[in-house]
Amino acid sequence: MRKNREVDRISLSYLNLQTTKENRGNIIVFFLVTLDLIGVLPILAIPFSYNFFIAMIFPVACLHLWAIMYVIAPYKYERSYYLFFGIYGLINTYVYFLVIQKLLYSHLFIQGSTAFIAGIIFLIALIIFINWLNIRFLYSGTYANLQEKKTSKNVAPITAVAGLGYVIAQLVLTFVYSASIKMAILIVVLSILSVVTAYFSTFIHRYFFILKNEEIVKKVRPEFGLPKKFRKNT
Repeated sequence: MRKNREVDRISLSYLNLQTTKENRGNIIVFFLVTLDLIGVLPILAIPFSYNFFIAMIFPVACLHLWAIMYVIAPYKYERSYYLFFGIYGLINTYVYFLVIQKLLYSHLFIQGSTAFIAGIIFLIALIIFINWLNIRFLYSGTYANLQEKKTSKNVAPITAVAGLGYVIAQLVLTFVYSASIKMAILIVVLSILSVVTAYFSTFIHRYFFILKNEEIVKKVRPEFGLPKKFRKNT
């Protein structure tokens, strides 16, 4: 019985979901600022690189088309929003990776594939570690304890360390090829933002968690996933 109660407690901590209005607002803010302004615009900026543009345009264009349904009908597609936002996190992190690579290759004029391969390894490691950390926090009850304020564990340093490794790796990569302080600052900022967007990729796991626990979701949010006209409180 105690185990069942603990599972429910853990599930409820992960199903503390956003409202549909917050979902729509997230798309507008994160797309216009975090993705388009900070990510896409530098790829399009001078010096323009056709290779980086091609590597960026298809996933970004598909993501923008996909986002339309959550702006137009956020209530109807409330469930799949979590899958969408997780994929957004992956793509935004990937776009930041491309921006960093453009700074290295088009502004610092480095040669060879070493920096690109190293960047790919750092990117994959960041995504895997953040998602592993998310699952560990969930099933260890850390999220539940935080919501109930019963934990003595401070997760902020743990999360900071997770991102610090990625930031340091990118910074070292920059100084291997150049001592430019300006480029180092830009890459540090992009690396920090990459940690944030990498965390958004954990919404993919949350989406599948919602699918597996729909009966709990309906108890907590009976109107979850229904079109707006079928909801009493909108």
